[in-house]
Amino acid sequence: MTRRRRALTETPLPLPQTTRVFTISNQKGGVGKTTTTVNLAAALSLSGAKVLVIDLDPQGNASTALGVEHRSDTPSVYDVIIGDVELGDVIQASPERGDLDCVPATIHLAGAEIELVSLVAREQRLRRALDEYLRSMDDPYDYVFIDCPPSLGLLTINAFVAASEVLIPIQCEYYALEGLSQLLKNIELIEKHLNPDLAVSTILLTMYDSRTNLANQVAQDVRDHFPQQVLDAIIPRSVRVSEAPSYGQSVIGYDPQSSGSLSYLEAAAEIARRGAPATQGGRH
Repeated sequence: MTRRRRALTETPLPLPQTTRVFTISNQKGGVGKTTTTVNLAAALSLSGAKVLVIDLDPQGNASTALGVEHRSDTPSVYDVIIGDVELGDVIQASPERGDLDCVPATIHLAGAEIELVSLVAREQRLRRALDEYLRSMDDPYDYVFIDCPPSLGLLTINAFVAASEVLIPIQCEYYALEGLSQLLKNIELIEKHLNPDLAVSTILLTMYDSRTNLANQVAQDVRDHFPQQVLDAIIPRSVRVSEAPSYGQSVIGYDPQSSGSLSYLEAAAEIARRGAPATQGGRH
């Protein structure tokens, strides 16, 4: 672990020349979508990037993990999508880090699917709000992560239309690949009809238990199917990763020395280095 930490600190991470917008999605529940969203955001923020997390899941777990207010009367992503409120008016700074912000989700999002049906350009509403806000910024975000609900409704479609990259967390357990082909077909449809810039750029293996043959087999299967997209970094099963949200923190802030924290830092470093060439070190 000491050697891995040293490798992370030896060279500063490159910053992208333009904002990279990721949708974190998997129609299978319980694979670590929110955990991955929050911890990658915190890890990249720690490396000097300016990061925004958009919580699009009515449960609001990403908002909880980043320590931001998301009671029912809190201005939230719901007001942006349904009420045409500007994105900048609902952004909150996460107490975890200075360059880490969050657009919270509230329980109102649970009814947003039905309300969106009758709205004009219903699939484009998040994208328009995000694009307008990024254009208005003197110093735009380096990364935007959108945390999706585990279903393909209009909220998830809004996330896919707003992003250019899809990150799929896959748990190293039985049935891991089940449903993935359907998710990829859905992404392909959205790319064809709504967002030609969309692509699955990253796959992250989560909940890995090195003691089991099954985990090793699943990891190998995923690598065989998606050799270009799978990160080398693997997220282990970790008590610290599970505990962190209950303290309103990412595992990076909660226990920086844990194996889970180190693994997410490595995954974030890979994502940064796989991105577009950029000036090394410091902000652009």
